[in-house]
Amino acid sequence: MYNLSILLEDSARKYPARDALVLGDMRLSYAQVNGAANQVANYLVSIGIEPGDKVALTCPNLPYFPIVYYGILKAGAVVVPLNVLNKGRENTYYLDDSGAKAYFCFQGTPDLPMGDEGFAGFQAAAGCETFVYIPADPAGDSPYDDTATLAVATGQQPPTFEAVLRPETETAVILYTSGTTGQAKGAELSHSNLMMNAVTCNRLFNAQPATDTHLLTLPLFHSFGSTVQMNAGFAMASTLVLLPRFDAQAAVDLMQKEDVTFFAGVPTMWWGLLGALEGADVDKIAGNMRIAVSGGASLPVEIIKEVQARLGVQILEGYGLSETSPVATFSDPDREPRPGSIGVPIWGVECKLIDADWNTIEGSDEIGEIAIRGHNIMNGYLNRPEATAEVMRDGWFRSGDLARRDEDGFYYIVDRSKDMIIRGGFNVYPREVEEVLISHPDVSLAAVVGVPHDSHGEEIKAFVIRNEGATITEDELVAWAKEQMAAYKYPRLVAFVDSLPMTATGKILKRELV
Repeated sequence: MYNLSILLEDSARKYPARDALVLGDMRLSYAQVNGAANQVANYLVSIGIEPGDKVALTCPNLPYFPIVYYGILKAGAVVVPLNVLNKGRENTYYLDDSGAKAYFCFQGTPDLPMGDEGFAGFQAAAGCETFVYIPADPAGDSPYDDTATLAVATGQQPPTFEAVLRPETETAVILYTSGTTGQAKGAELSHSNLMMNAVTCNRLFNAQPATDTHLLTLPLFHSFGSTVQMNAGFAMASTLVLLPRFDAQAAVDLMQKEDVTFFAGVPTMWWGLLGALEGADVDKIAGNMRIAVSGGASLPVEIIKEVQARLGVQILEGYGLSETSPVATFSDPDREPRPGSIGVPIWGVECKLIDADWNTIEGSDEIGEIAIRGHNIMNGYLNRPEATAEVMRDGWFRSGDLARRDEDGFYYIVDRSKDMIIRGGFNVYPREVEEVLISHPDVSLAAVVGVPHDSHGEEIKAFVIRNEGATITEDELVAWAKEQMAAYKYPRLVAFVDSLPMTATGKILKRELV
């Protein structure tokens, strides 16, 4: 038995004075963060939260997030992180579905009023009993009757607490899937799932105690940011520099100011960083940068090449899902990275390709759905045994992602199975078309989707962001693409756009384009 919060506690014992969290001019030591988390745990116990109870949290990348997150864990409760973009109705659904008994929610901003949406969701929820408001000003009051602020709730609590030990296979965190099809489901991740994933990440990164400085722009309510940087970073007493909302120029400025050694992002973040390097001290950034990671979606090879050329660092690609804690595969640190590959299974994890009937696909370069087995697989979907049975069999979890495997065992994402386009009976993988389009000198970013067509079933359409000053027309790009790809693959329809719709985690929302 143990508790995932040991990641924070162990570093606080060994490196109490080291900076744990940095936000602007605020710097909190490991001792301070651990003490504040202990106050949260004491408060939860005082209001009757028992081991196994669910506690929800809505908060951007601010020091409050890890403080409340680890405080919930210390009390033996289960963390339910919620998307900061949720509306009231959505928050009600998550609170009811998870059975959360308490809810910590940040105030937000006028254009992103998390507090209002959170409180509206809390009021309509059936069983949630306590709402804790986190004002932007720690000394601020709650605008809602019968609610406490975080400072009032925890301020008089002692800064010491003995963490409640839990069976390692018991659920520690419930992460809700994006809900792109049907209602969102809560993936139950155990203390062991998350502990092993964090430790394995540090093994991959050759992390050393009290050495690295992470720039954390990935939202902490998402598994990528919470495991790969927060949990893994706290396990090694790293310093986490927080950026509440990704802005490429602000990220570049922080890389210079804080001597950042570790940056992880989704492809759109890397794309944005490249555009913000003009005028920056690129030599200083490159000299400090030790680890560069991309995940969340396939990274175009052209971006990998440009980052290596300008920053002198090879982006390491990984792959995983909320249901896999999240990391399942990663670039092999003992072999040369293969741009475009998501790497090989991490230590203690197996992968294989399967067909629709769970049959194993053996041959190299054959396309199949990735199935995963190992210490990272969730306990299941909360209160959804049928949905769990659909994706899990004999310890294997089927991902819904299509991939191929080369003769050396490296995996390459082809596409989401649901994103595959079937044009005139031919399978077209948007990822492949996007890779070609982004290689054009006038194209900055592209997203490819299938749209209904009377005779072909689906037609291929590309939404394209042009490079600054580019004048290429739709017809010219279609003609160029026709020369680069087979007749059934190239997009007949092109739309130039200034931006692409994205989730809070930076993934392109293709369903909105459709």
